[in-house]
Amino acid sequence: MKKLAIKDVAEQTGVAAGTIRMWEQRYGFPEPGRTASGYRVYSEDDVAAIKRVIAFRDRGLSVPAALERVRSLEGTTDSPSIFGALIAADHPVRPQRLSKRTLVALSRSIEEETIARAAGPVVIGSFQDEHNYRAVEHRYRRIARVADAVGVFATFDDVRLGQEDEPVEIPVGHADALGHEWAVVVDAPGFSAALVAWETPDQEARIFEAIWTMDPVVVRRAAQVGGQLASRRVPEWSARVLGLLADRPLAVETPTPALTALTNRMLTHLDQR
Repeated sequence: MKKLAIKDVAEQTGVAAGTIRMWEQRYGFPEPGRTASGYRVYSEDDVAAIKRVIAFRDRGLSVPAALERVRSLEGTTDSPSIFGALIAADHPVRPQRLSKRTLVALSRSIEEETIARAAGPVVIGSFQDEHNYRAVEHRYRRIARVADAVGVFATFDDVRLGQEDEPVEIPVGHADALGHEWAVVVDAPGFSAALVAWETPDQEARIFEAIWTMDPVVVRRAAQVGGQLASRRVPEWSARVLGLLADRPLAVETPTPALTALTNRMLTHLDQR
């Protein structure tokens, strides 16, 4: 990972070098490395963390509160993908093998139910190639009009923030773990659902190892990991999303009405094929 001098960090974050030194002395944040001659050296993760602090400050938090919020989020994940974080959690979710056809039906059902039911959702999507997203972009634009935040990962050429009521496009590379992942995660008051999968090297058919759940705890974990993984490319948006998730209660613990409606939608789509 590239090592940065404090002047580089100041230039990239807009925070004066003296302020960064003061934070280190007073709050122990960030925690730079040192060269053999004793000079501070920082990483790109430090830059992203400082940008998240600034984003929380812009939302009205004091410096100590913003620093504490960022510290609490630093341990969200050390996994390079949402799927990896869920199966490596303290209470991992067991995946199942599903065909692409079933994943398409599940994804569409979640998206349609989000448009019909969810109020103020946080939505994270991962589409592998950009053309996969473009095929359903119209649905995500509809979701974004009523959402608190929508972020989509794919092989975009560059970051696209757009307007407040538009999805944020976050580039990933084919070599990235997230670049091989299929994900639809919706965390909203009263409704939560997540479908996360990666494609197996099956030569006969497109088969995925998939996690499908409406457990609000697991969905919240997936949304937080997605928000954290966005921090390298869109740190301000990442901080906003993680702040939204930290401030809102989990979806209802027993989402029977939503589960019934969503299951009916899935069955309808599967039956049409």
